[in-house]
Amino acid sequence: MTDADIATDTSAGPPADTSADIDIEALRQRALTTLTTARDRTTLLTSCVDEPELTAQHSPLMSPLVWDLAHIGNQEELWLLRAVGGRDPMRPDIDGLYDAFEHPRSERPSLPLLPPEEARQYAAEVRGRVTDVLESHAFRGTRLTDMGFAFGMVAQHEQQHDETMLITHQLRSGPQALTAPDPEPVPLFTGPSEVLVPGGPFTMGTSTEPWALDNERPAHRREVASFHIDTTPVTNGAYLAFIEDGGYDDPRWWTKEGWAHIRRNSVTAPGFWRREAGQWLRRRFGVTEAVPLDEPVVHVCWYEADAYARWAGRRLPTEAEWEKAARHDPTADRSMRYPWGDADPAPEHANLGQRHLRPAPAGSYPAGESPLGVRQLIGDVWEWTSSDFLPYPGFRAFPYKEYSEVFFGPEYKVLRGGSFAVDEVACRGTFRNWDYPIRRQIFSGFRTARSGAV
Repeated sequence: MTDADIATDTSAGPPADTSADIDIEALRQRALTTLTTARDRTTLLTSCVDEPELTAQHSPLMSPLVWDLAHIGNQEELWLLRAVGGRDPMRPDIDGLYDAFEHPRSERPSLPLLPPEEARQYAAEVRGRVTDVLESHAFRGTRLTDMGFAFGMVAQHEQQHDETMLITHQLRSGPQALTAPDPEPVPLFTGPSEVLVPGGPFTMGTSTEPWALDNERPAHRREVASFHIDTTPVTNGAYLAFIEDGGYDDPRWWTKEGWAHIRRNSVTAPGFWRREAGQWLRRRFGVTEAVPLDEPVVHVCWYEADAYARWAGRRLPTEAEWEKAARHDPTADRSMRYPWGDADPAPEHANLGQRHLRPAPAGSYPAGESPLGVRQLIGDVWEWTSSDFLPYPGFRAFPYKEYSEVFFGPEYKVLRGGSFAVDEVACRGTFRNWDYPIRRQIFSGFRTARSGAV
């Protein structure tokens, strides 16, 4: 996702939840747990490398890790201490340094950033004071405070930056710094290759999920014609067939812009792949390994996903098609929070939260499949759709225009579903991600679709 970096516009947003039967203590505990989970992950990502690695810019596409660390603390101060808690500013002198819209990533290494230890101390002091605010918070009164929205927003923001920092770890050179167990092996998936999603209306987006962000709102009815969608994301093995059939050398499969992009940049395979001694290898967080054929392909840009789909005689699903496949229960004629229902994600449902440092094999997580039998719609890889990032009917920016509104338009393509690098707090059946069609350092894959009921 482009930097979802928070400004301080607290203009009115969607109607507040004024329910009188809210379990305040349960909400308080949820807010604390999600904030703690995010901070534990931030600590892991910034403590596994030394100071020179934290202050270096490992790619012009990314910030130094130390910038992300202090930025996380600064945004938490802006929103939870100043806006919610009414506290005086702690470090107003650094607000400009950590404003992503004031300083693009290319400029950040040259800024007078807080050194690593000072950044850690600042973030820790902010969190200590936020804990005090949380203990007395009433969780109602304004749209920003109702149902703990601000706390959920800040936890999501930190987790989004944790994913960004994990991308930086993938881009950095040098030995392995992070470890995690691999997903459980599963038998080779032998189920149907595609699933029919019947045509008809469904409810897209949400007006009730309390921590949903503005671009997920409001809920509205969409009519979608019948279509088929891949049961699992496209695998490395399937994508390799495209490569070996000359897919990167045949302009028939590419848009004009996509063909120009891959020729200009000499793109011949997914990111981090290379061919050596007759074998395809990939580099993953400092480790070189054979490309696993049964895993969903990752680190492909939108142009590559679109070209593969054309080569396969298919297409990318629209965003509405993807969400209908992921959320619609045709038996009850309702939209669920997740493909498996309304329950929060559990380890048996999806590969989330950096629990593993790779996608799980295609066909994993049968407990997480949709009512129609589509698997791995949540977790593993972000999935490119054919859709531009546009507002829903009735969209209202909240609590600041820079989260979504300034990015609406044809320059960005929508990704859905989350990846293994996404935490559950920043991943829902309605959650929308977006990026430029050339981006592939992100943990992006795809599945394909075709129109019609036969």
